[in-house]
Amino acid sequence: MNAERIARSYYLIAGIYTLSASLIWGINTLFLLRVGHLTLLQVFLADAVFTGSMAVFEVPTGMVADTRGRRFSFLLSVSILFLGTLAYVAIPRAGGGFVAFCVVSVVLGLGYTFYSGAVEAWVVDALNELKSTIPIDRVMARGGMISSGAMLVGSVSGGLLGTLDLAIPYIVRCVLLLTALVVGLFTMHEIGFTVRPLTVRQVPAAMLRTGRESLKFGWNVPMARMAILAGAMPAVFLEWGYHAWQPYFLGLLGTQAVWITGVIAAAIAVAMMAGNWLVERVTRFCGHRTTLLLWASVVYTVTAIGVGLTNSFWVAVPLYLTGMMSAGVFQPVRQGYLHLVVPKEQRATVLSLASLVSSGGSATGQSGLGWLTSRGGLGSGYLVGGAVTALAIPFLFLMRRLGGEPDQIAGMAGRYGSCSTLAVPGGVAGEREPAVE
Repeated sequence: MNAERIARSYYLIAGIYTLSASLIWGINTLFLLRVGHLTLLQVFLADAVFTGSMAVFEVPTGMVADTRGRRFSFLLSVSILFLGTLAYVAIPRAGGGFVAFCVVSVVLGLGYTFYSGAVEAWVVDALNELKSTIPIDRVMARGGMISSGAMLVGSVSGGLLGTLDLAIPYIVRCVLLLTALVVGLFTMHEIGFTVRPLTVRQVPAAMLRTGRESLKFGWNVPMARMAILAGAMPAVFLEWGYHAWQPYFLGLLGTQAVWITGVIAAAIAVAMMAGNWLVERVTRFCGHRTTLLLWASVVYTVTAIGVGLTNSFWVAVPLYLTGMMSAGVFQPVRQGYLHLVVPKEQRATVLSLASLVSSGGSATGQSGLGWLTSRGGLGSGYLVGGAVTALAIPFLFLMRRLGGEPDQIAGMAGRYGSCSTLAVPGGVAGEREPAVE
């Protein structure tokens, strides 16, 4: 397989996987409220259980991807999500409630952790092995654009299907997960990575080794640690903010129409696509990843706080969309930075560590902001959550000071230098010597 074919396979997998997930993104909170008969606080707690389980399972499942292979991990992911989604729909019909949703949320969290990091590690390993000249940032950004396009289709479709029955999007999701399973079987081939068989007896030792490696090659490396923490700060708010806008925006508009959530979810997908598109364009003349990350972080913070301050639907929605566009810039650029810091043998493990930290922050945010908004209203959650996202900025300045190749966008170093002159303590960013690890 050549590099272009590998990239296309990655885009296809990411598109189908996101399409299957996005069918319920615009209606999941409404499903739990109206079909599951949960309170708003119980909805946020169930979501917190989901992201908390992801935090627990991230590193162990990263071990699977770094031993049995990225393909094996992906196939496990779609299989577990298929079963978990069926169980999710069955709970209300079986008379289950909050506890049952929490149990299934743990299963779904496990399924997602087998995906996180594995497919990205697969495509990066393969492109590096084939000595591809395609910048990783652009592969991640194009993958993000395709995923956002799939999210657009899925969100609109989920909203329309939800007007018929809120359970239908979950059934269609199961069909798409089976499709993703077939695509993964035939298109994912381990290139640039050697599968290491793992017996049951070896699992405890392998888990310990994985934990040590995640610390050694992730947390103990300043560049990786700063990138992980910079991503964790927005995660405290991101997941809660996405689930909260459904009842919040409908309340601001004074309607209960399900189709409107589908339209807004689709608009969010377009906004993220626009952010991904900007990455591919701006990286042609911007020499530093941290420049893009800093601007994206500032915009995200300001818009989140703005959503909490306004009482107008027509102001809140554009602000939120602008924030999600900045997230579409932030995510692939941070991914590209992290990939360049981590050795390929530990890539999935460290990416899982990054997801673990982000999931831990997300679970904390959903619980804390859920409790806060049950007493002070949803607007207060956007105010406090938006303020928390600003904590990413100091870590981004530290990344800027560290310098080095990961901060240099391929082909730009020495050509344009930087698209801004952001000052950092001790000098001008971009003029420091690369840090010695």
